[in-house]
Amino acid sequence: MSTFNKNRNIKSEKDLINFAKKNSKYFAPIYKKYHEQIFRFVYQRMDNQDDAADITSQVFLKALVNLNKYEFRGHPFSSWLYRIALNEVNQHYRKTKSKRTVNLDENNIKEIIEETGNSFDEEKRNKLLETLSFLSPEKLSLIELRFFEKRSFKEIGEVLNITENNAKVRTYRVLKEMKKNML
Repeated sequence: MSTFNKNRNIKSEKDLINFAKKNSKYFAPIYKKYHEQIFRFVYQRMDNQDDAADITSQVFLKALVNLNKYEFRGHPFSSWLYRIALNEVNQHYRKTKSKRTVNLDENNIKEIIEETGNSFDEEKRNKLLETLSFLSPEKLSLIELRFFEKRSFKEIGEVLNITENNAKVRTYRVLKEMKKNML
């Protein structure tokens, strides 16, 4: 990773993280690499840019403070950051007692409706929106990651700290539940 390679001993992201565990100045390249994608991930779940920026700052502060607890377990480092981000978003909504935001576009809505075995129409669209509003944060995260962010089950598993198969099973259970509510 040449962007990290100002020091010849840093040959990979893993090396950089190990250096950052010993000296926080090495966290800056990690921050630069992941800030934009974590911000977009958070902003997708928020009502406004200021809240998203605040939460993104919290994500990186928590990552820096807890970096010594991070262990390589075969998942990308970004998965750990996404997990922190998702927890911070959920904590924000619990603390503010406000309704969770879901940013949708029509293509995502159509895809979910078709995935539940229905054909798209205005009535199904409205029922889907209502159904989404009643999902728990965990179930909503599965739907967002799969259908709105187009992540693979492997990536979903990494972000949620579950197996790829478990991510697939849980996602299809939520879809089955949604299908019942849309009838």
